[in-house]
Amino acid sequence: MAQALGEMGSASVADYLGRWLSHARTRVRPRTYQGYEGLIRLYAIPSLGGIGMRDLHALDLQSLYAALMSERVPPISAGTVLNLHLVLTQAFGQAVRWQIVDRSPVAGAQPPRPRRPEPAVIDADLAARILEAARGHALELPVAIALATGMRRGEILGLRWSDLDAGFTVAHVRRSLQSLDPDPVYEDPKTRRSRRAVALPGFLRPYLDRQRAGQGVRKERLGSGWHEQDLVIDAGDGHPMNPVNLSSAWPRFLQQKGLPRVRFHDLRHAHATLMLLQGVHPKVVSERLGHSSIGITLDTYSHVLPGMQEEAAEAFDALFPT
Repeated sequence: MAQALGEMGSASVADYLGRWLSHARTRVRPRTYQGYEGLIRLYAIPSLGGIGMRDLHALDLQSLYAALMSERVPPISAGTVLNLHLVLTQAFGQAVRWQIVDRSPVAGAQPPRPRRPEPAVIDADLAARILEAARGHALELPVAIALATGMRRGEILGLRWSDLDAGFTVAHVRRSLQSLDPDPVYEDPKTRRSRRAVALPGFLRPYLDRQRAGQGVRKERLGSGWHEQDLVIDAGDGHPMNPVNLSSAWPRFLQQKGLPRVRFHDLRHAHATLMLLQGVHPKVVSERLGHSSIGITLDTYSHVLPGMQEEAAEAFDALFPT
């Protein structure tokens, strides 16, 4: 092993990155590994792969980042380039720890700073329009759960009936269904706070009742063709609904119904925004979303806070009138 690593010093960047990916595969989630592999294969190897490990310099990385954003058609987003930089930082940091190189060339390169996009505004009126348009559609229940709970796409698709209490008042988030080629996989929540119990509003009860009844009809009709997995949302035959299929169906649904173009993920933002505007404490909203800290919630939804600040000032004046 030590001899093999020692020989990597004279190897090409492509050879080393292949070795590092094999190492990373044993340490990260399958979907994360797939992302690493794709970034390296598509963007790093074509430009850097033929360079020797000890001949790679920070300027080579800087030139690659600039070319990806200006010369490639279509250009790569700043966020994707930043992700590439973060992956290469890990890869060459490991090369230093393995004593293949003395210093990581990535450390001297500066990635672009992507702008964090403002969440699309889905107010109560638009949320109601989306819910009405989804009535009877295959996306009806995913839409309702996203708006009512703020759960992520994968958490919604990974939800099982056994994760709900008998009265449909609490949902326990225990897994997430993630896209992975060729088939989706279940993953544990990323953080301790992502594994959570979410109180369900009574609003969801009729949606869940209809879904359970509909599954019973389909189960009886399909017989042995039904694949029982206890999923709240299925692909029609008991199998999980592939997250990719939901994401591809979403823009078509919006276009057919004449609705504004928003992401499915923006329904999660809508839940948080509407709850904050209703006076729900940010700590509670953060817990419902499964954020790792309340700071993330406050940073993400700072656009809602100015109005809340005014309400706080008015509340103080009510206590101490002049």
